Amino acid sequence: MGNCLGLSRKSTSEITPADAVKQHPTIKLYGQPNSISTYYILCALLYKPVKVNFIPSDQSPVLEYKSDSVNGTVDTVLRYLDVKFPEPKLLTGRVGGWHDETTPFIVWLVVLQHRSMTWHLERMGRWSDDLAARGGKARGDPVMGTPRMEMRKFARGYSQLLEVMLEHAQMEERVVFQILEKADRGLSKTANEDHARDLPMMNGIKEDIKSIGVLDSGHPAYQEALCNLSTRLKTLKERSKKHFEEEEKNLLPLMEAAEMSKAQQDKVLDQCLDVMHGTHSHLFRFFMEGLLPPDAMHYLDMLSRCSDQNRVSSMLRLIVDKVV
Repeated sequence: MGNCLGLSRKSTSEITPADAVKQHPTIKLYGQPNSISTYYILCALLYKPVKVNFIPSDQSPVLEYKSDSVNGTVDTVLRYLDVKFPEPKLLTGRVGGWHDETTPFIVWLVVLQHRSMTWHLERMGRWSDDLAARGGKARGDPVMGTPRMEMRKFARGYSQLLEVMLEHAQMEERVVFQILEKADRGLSKTANEDHARDLPMMNGIKEDIKSIGVLDSGHPAYQEALCNLSTRLKTLKERSKKHFEEEEKNLLPLMEAAEMSKAQQDKVLDQCLDVMHGTHSHLFRFFMEGLLPPDAMHYLDMLSRCSDQNRVSSMLRLIVDKVV
């Protein structure tokens, strides 16, 4: 079986149809079906310009390319892939502010979720700008189809993003802020108020999209509604980015003071995944589209630490089953 989709090798990470797949070299991967290690490597291969021939077996993952045969840890396989297929890199140094390899897992979980949501907010913003510029007219893209069909796709994309954002907020409120409250009493109350501030706008945009979906694309009100939607999405994007930056600057560093052991960190990861189970059980592919390859691998690293391995395996299957 070969992967019919690839991950963009541009500066963004949107999953798009692979170009010139027939020209890509073929890699064989032997491994146990439903194994997290197997799924992890299959996910990594989606970022590389290769076709994948997955062969179920009872052995630990073994990757074959030309005369090479690679086994061992997942990192060993990923390092090999980065050498043979340098772009995009999968294992690069973690970058970004004060957090580094010693930062608690929960902090990285929050930061990477921020990055994914920001990417999707920017994508929806660009899409709405394009819609407004075209006045809702079809752009000649057979995938998008008619203006009404495109608005349905737009509505679905925003609903998925809204679901991820709401569960992320719940995760912070139920898990992260409760830990931070021990370091600074009263902090969770302020943080929860910040979350509630943008909720009316987030829900209002969803209602706006519904209203546009039933308007006649030739009506003057249609163009005005598209322009208003574009403006509101810009505002939401800027507010969200500012909110994420403030959390990462002012709140998350306090997690260092909690001085959690690795076992305690793993328990907190489990709690976070319990809250995010709704979106991660059916929107995990959507979520991962918003992460660049090294960040995606880092996120999978953390998920692999969760105690419910069957749950993690099911999440990875959402990505892999459609492309191998």
